[in-house]
Amino acid sequence: MSSPSVLVVGGGPAGSAAAYWLARDGHDVTLVEKREYPRDKTCGDGLTPRAILQLGDMGFNFDVPEFHRITGLRSYAGDDLVIEMPWPDHSRFPNWGGVIRRRDLDMQVARLAEAEGVTIREKTTATPVVEDGVLTSAVLSNGTTSEIVAPEVTIIADGSMNRFGRDLGSERRRDYPMGMAARGYWRSPRSTDPFLESQLDMRDSSGATMPGYGWVFPLGDGTVNVGVGLLSTFKRWKQVNTSVMLDDYVARTPEYWELDGPLGKPMGGKLTMSFSKSPLVGPNWMTIGDAAGAINPWNGEGISYAYETGRIAAEYVGEAIGAGDLEELGGYTRRLERDYGLYYKMARIFVKLIGNPTVMRTLAHTGLRNRPLMEWTLKVMANLLDDDEKEMGERVYDSLAAVVSRIPTA
Repeated sequence: MSSPSVLVVGGGPAGSAAAYWLARDGHDVTLVEKREYPRDKTCGDGLTPRAILQLGDMGFNFDVPEFHRITGLRSYAGDDLVIEMPWPDHSRFPNWGGVIRRRDLDMQVARLAEAEGVTIREKTTATPVVEDGVLTSAVLSNGTTSEIVAPEVTIIADGSMNRFGRDLGSERRRDYPMGMAARGYWRSPRSTDPFLESQLDMRDSSGATMPGYGWVFPLGDGTVNVGVGLLSTFKRWKQVNTSVMLDDYVARTPEYWELDGPLGKPMGGKLTMSFSKSPLVGPNWMTIGDAAGAINPWNGEGISYAYETGRIAAEYVGEAIGAGDLEELGGYTRRLERDYGLYYKMARIFVKLIGNPTVMRTLAHTGLRNRPLMEWTLKVMANLLDDDEKEMGERVYDSLAAVVSRIPTA
């Protein structure tokens, strides 16, 4: 094959979004996906209003039977404290979300990109060719044949492991938070529930508080996605087995779910958060989505930020190619700092705060007794503050910093 103008490595939400927007603007794009669609991913499968907006802009069909519409969030602290909140009204984002298995979602978005003219090569791996620290080309292999391509720009969207990016010097900042998650599927007669459900007061089998969260996300097809997430700000997090944590959570879920399963072996993986990967841009490449560590530390959400960073990357790659000046790729990093910098800075402090089990338990139980506080917290954690509310950001940051400074380090 002749070399495309842009090579996208990875066919998940970030890669497909970047490919879609570039192809729609007339660029020659090849996307390589190491597996074959449909394929499973470790994910909660939940879509917030931010993701719905991005999908709608790409022409996604929300009427497909695989998609289950969600109207809000139900949160628990322990067995008794519970609150149900609708998604907030917003000047830009819709007031609804959804749940759809990643195996279905990623395939359908990839087909949207393909319809715009993207060349998709499944069951194909990309390996960088680096000379004197510079990416010169990539070897594409499908297991039987290999070829070398030399695109003008390569967009790296190969997930949290970021194998392609590691060869170019992309590394995770160890002082930034990360998470571990595990999820599985269970049968449930309540799979048409219109709420995402989360447990904010996680306990192990001994009753000890765990930092993190549990979820039950209904798929509308007779099954639910059940999972747990754990934060690295918990001092003993490396000693925690997320599979055991998931078992403990399943045993404590409300009886009304009537969980039957699991259906297959649960899956686990890493959550790279807060743009913890760097550098994000090289002379002729950039990283997006999980490969950039784009997951929101407030709530573990990654899909919407994958779509958003893919779209932003496409904008800067298109401008750089159009101007014949790849130095314009650097605008991508500045844009991410402008759009997410303060918000993720607050999140890093927040996850340090809840890494203390006592603080986590106190916040959960206090918050669920105060509806206005929880409604505001939902807006913050889902990054749904409206423009007239964002001026509170600096004050919230200062408050969080003051609280964290008082947390005992022992």
